[in-house]
Order: sequence, then structure tokens, then C-alpha cells
Amino acid sequence: MCGTFAHPLKINVILSDYCYFCGMNYLEIAGTAVGVIYLWLEYRASAWLWLASIVMPALYIGVYYKAGLYADLGISIYYIIASVYGAACWLWGHSAPENSGRITHTPRRVVMPLLWVGATIFIVIGYILSRCTDSTVPWADAFTTALSIVAMWMLARKYLEQWVVWIAADVACTALYAYKGLWFTSGLYLAYAVIAVFGFRKWKVLMNE
Repeated sequence: MCGTFAHPLKINVILSDYCYFCGMNYLEIAGTAVGVIYLWLEYRASAWLWLASIVMPALYIGVYYKAGLYADLGISIYYIIASVYGAACWLWGHSAPENSGRITHTPRRVVMPLLWVGATIFIVIGYILSRCTDSTVPWADAFTTALSIVAMWMLARKYLEQWVVWIAADVACTALYAYKGLWFTSGLYLAYAVIAVFGFRKWKVLMNE
């Protein structure tokens, strides 16, 4: 009898978990769709990419929380704030075309500070996640987060080499999200990595125009 009939409470718990998973899955699919749009806009160096860059992380906050990717949850909030900054830079600030801003190489004077900042973020976030959360991948999560923070700032400044940093982050994210079972997101970041190669070439052409 026990093998034939399940307890009603157990059925309710299973259904509740299933519905919750489906909700997260829909969010992941929606985030992936917006991410594809973001990819195209970034490839074209369109300022509209910043709108997609606000919507996508907003959708992923719930997905990352459910998956226990707390650093990625935090960076989603950072992405939203950084996207407002990036939009301001592109439209009205240093990087805006109408203000003679162009795609440029990363100045040598900022390379070492970026490396130090990235390393510091990696160590601090990795330590916090390993000590204060139940994350099963604290250092991998911290690594992708540190790379993404640096790359996002470089994107806001329209530095060509931001694509190189994104490639490294995207490859790492592809493996991390596959490990956590976020298959749509893993596929999205694999696409990011491939398109980033073409994006680098596209921006290099735009930079020389």
C-alpha cells in the first residue's frame, strides 16, 4: 500500500516544489531571451543595450537565489546600477559619440588597477561566500563575479578589451551554470562567449573608422 499511495501532504509538497521550479524556469527562459537581445545590441554598440542590461539581471535575481548563486544575485543588482551609469556615459558623458568619445584601447595606466581590483573582489567575495553562505561553488561564483564587475566597467568606458574579459567570464559561467543545472543560462553564456569573439572584431572595425 505504501508503494501505491502517496501521503496527501507529500503530494502537495511535490506539486509546490514543481510549480516553484516552473516559475524559476520561466524566469530563466525570459532572462535568456532578453540576453539574446542584449548580445545583438552590444555587438552593434547600440546604446539600447543598457535597457536590456537592466531588464535581464532583474529577471535573474530570483533564478540565482533559488540556485544558491549568491554572488551572481549580488552582481545582478550591481548590473542594474552599472547599467544606469553606462547609459549615462554613452549618452551624455565621456563615452558619448557626440562628445567625441570613441571605442578605444584600455589605457595602460588602468590595467594594473583593474587587475588589483579584480583580484581583491575575487578574494573578498570568495571568502564571504565560503564562510557565510551555503554556496556549493563559492570560489567559482566569486571568480565569474569579479570578472563580470571589471568587464562591465570597461564596457561603460567603451574599452575594446572588455570583450576579452567577457570571453573569459562567459566560458567560466557556461561551466558553472551547467554544473548548477541552469541549462538555458549555460547555453546563453556559451553564445555570449562565441559572439564576444565576433564582437571584439566588430568593435575593432568600428574603432578604426
